[in-house]
Amino acid sequence: MSSENRSHFSASCSGPARNVLCVGAAVLDTLFRVRSLPTGQGKILPYDMLQVAEGMASSAAFAVARLGGNASLWGAVGDDATGERIMAELSDSGVDTSGMVRVAGARSAVSTILVDDQGERLIVPFYDACLHDTVKPVTEHDVSAFDTVLVDVRWPKLALRTLLAAREAGKPAILDGDVAGDGVIEMLAPAASHIVFSQPAAERLTGTAEAAKAVGLLKRKFEQAFISVTSGENGSFWFDDRTGEILHLAAPKVRAVDTLGAGDIFHGAFALAIAEGVPIGETMRLSSMAAALKCQVFGGRIGAPTRVQVCDALRGWSVEPQSCAHAD
Repeated sequence: MSSENRSHFSASCSGPARNVLCVGAAVLDTLFRVRSLPTGQGKILPYDMLQVAEGMASSAAFAVARLGGNASLWGAVGDDATGERIMAELSDSGVDTSGMVRVAGARSAVSTILVDDQGERLIVPFYDACLHDTVKPVTEHDVSAFDTVLVDVRWPKLALRTLLAAREAGKPAILDGDVAGDGVIEMLAPAASHIVFSQPAAERLTGTAEAAKAVGLLKRKFEQAFISVTSGENGSFWFDDRTGEILHLAAPKVRAVDTLGAGDIFHGAFALAIAEGVPIGETMRLSSMAAALKCQVFGGRIGAPTRVQVCDALRGWSVEPQSCAHAD
């Protein structure tokens, strides 16, 4: 990749900060750090813990803010103390929560997460179905102030309305294609201009564990969208719409302390870079680096790096995308 392309994303934003709308999960996570994940019944004693407001869209929004963008979040919490805490923490972290919904009679989403010494985790989430019963209309005007929208799969009806409104407004409409309930991805993906799938979700949709092969299959299924699959320490794969090639970018080598939220940080960095008009190759590089840097810090989304940290790390990383094959 040329130095000219890399100049599009620098340690300081050029021009006004871009506005990114994130739609979906807002959760209060309780993280316990343990030596190893449990394999059966019994008691396991953590040696560290913290509580943090996050979730797929929420963590992505935080990443946008850390990287110098203006992040807004549309999601739902209950009318309880947990909901107040979620909104306060995210607001204090630089995320605009004015579009959040407080749902009377509903319980806010919570989860308990174990993180082991290799950075892997075990997650037990709880989402009150009442949180997402009511969905507001979303029009082209509602999204006109945003440069990009990013939706996750946790509030499918609102996500679909937001994607459709963004497409009508001529805005990039990005889907975080994580594992979801039956039919959710199939409902949302046709409305998206960009889809970044997790490897488990891609495997579930295509029946193959080979990420490169999955990219080709998913591109044929959702031809209108940019298609990528992220595969953790195995890096990221995407379909190059200019050449018809499937490209692979190896992941930066880091000592993983906590992988929780790494995918969300990737999505936030990706959405901001798209909003800034960064070429797709560089977008994948900086998103991969942001996710890798996060993995070195315990605490979920708290480990999201700043723009300066990402740019400094990219200067010392010479890995370039490699062609896997042409799609059939």
